[in-house]
Amino acid sequence: MRLSHSTRQQLTLPAPGADAQAASEALQQHIIQQIDANAGWISFARYMELALYAPDLGYYSGGAAKLGKDGDFTTAPEMSALFGATLAQLAASLLAQTSAQVMEFGAGTGRLAFDFLSECQAAGIAVERYFIVELSGELRARQEDLLKNFPQVQWLQQMPEAFCGVVLGNEVLDAMPVHLVVKTERGWREVGVSLRNQAEPEHTAAESTIKQGSELIFSDRELDAQLQSQLLAQIPGADQLPLGYMTELHPVAVGFMRSLAAMLKKGGELSGKGALAILIDYGFPAHEYYLDQRTQGTLMCHYRHHAHPDPFYLPGLQDITAHVDFTSMALAAQAGGLELLAYVSQAGFLLEAGIGELLMRTSASDPMAYLPKANALQKLISPAEMGELFKVLVVGAGVELDARLLRHDRSHRL
Repeated sequence: MRLSHSTRQQLTLPAPGADAQAASEALQQHIIQQIDANAGWISFARYMELALYAPDLGYYSGGAAKLGKDGDFTTAPEMSALFGATLAQLAASLLAQTSAQVMEFGAGTGRLAFDFLSECQAAGIAVERYFIVELSGELRARQEDLLKNFPQVQWLQQMPEAFCGVVLGNEVLDAMPVHLVVKTERGWREVGVSLRNQAEPEHTAAESTIKQGSELIFSDRELDAQLQSQLLAQIPGADQLPLGYMTELHPVAVGFMRSLAAMLKKGGELSGKGALAILIDYGFPAHEYYLDQRTQGTLMCHYRHHAHPDPFYLPGLQDITAHVDFTSMALAAQAGGLELLAYVSQAGFLLEAGIGELLMRTSASDPMAYLPKANALQKLISPAEMGELFKVLVVGAGVELDARLLRHDRSHRL
């Protein structure tokens, strides 16, 4: 399996600089060595892990700008300070039920933490510790610079065994490596990465605009027992899906949710208080994720604010993501002893949490100040933008959410 020639003909993206190109080529050679060392095949999850997190070369572990107008994509905190401020106002009631501690996974540039803590400071909301679990050294350096005036911030290299407080995760689950599977006449098979057979003719320059990824191809093999079990648990009606149907399995994200549940459960038991996690990401419940029409899954790449489908293009210089299967995430949290507290669209969540009221702090009579904030808010809540595609999953134990947050709850659809 591979991208079609027509897809590659259509894909023309901005060229990287010489240093970036060299880094990408070094990562590609590292990936090729990994494939050679593994009998000519690695899982797509392993490829995605290397492309995103290989030391010094991966997308998140290297030095390339990733977020904002100069990066490859823009997240909600980068769009508007109202996003972090709204979460801070919401956290005020939650911290009273847990502890005065917050933990954020994948904090990006640190903008969410900055806006959250700034709002807490202005509103008198006590936060004793704000932990950031960050794998990227380059992003941590940016976070440290932005958050230097908040002494309560502390960085962690891994998830602790126990934590009591509020956990935040904005666009964390979508960046976790996924396995690819395809339905064939021989049954479901795993789609991995290998090298093009040297006997296969090379494309001409006119046929391929992706020279950097031309040696890497998709190839499938039989599912192992563990992945077969994951498939049966994750995909409802897998047997009824059409031949050629390719999609993602999320054992890494499921494992993260189980670890998160164990951490919060133990933290609550040790402290005698509640604990919860608020996870914001784009995705669907299982019955919407695995539609018959979604024959190529949800895998997508982001490079210089261009979205495209080729994961082999400039490895290390582009983000690779997949939508979140929120049903699997919720079930993993429940299996770990947490309650499913809410599942709601980002629009419903932010509006009920008071983002509109925070906007009104800026007078509409001052259009230069008001209009940029109003436009950013529109992107966050519009169904045509982020409002409907992005969902908020809230799981925890010993915590009660304000009833207003449940007005648009869709937990029954998971």
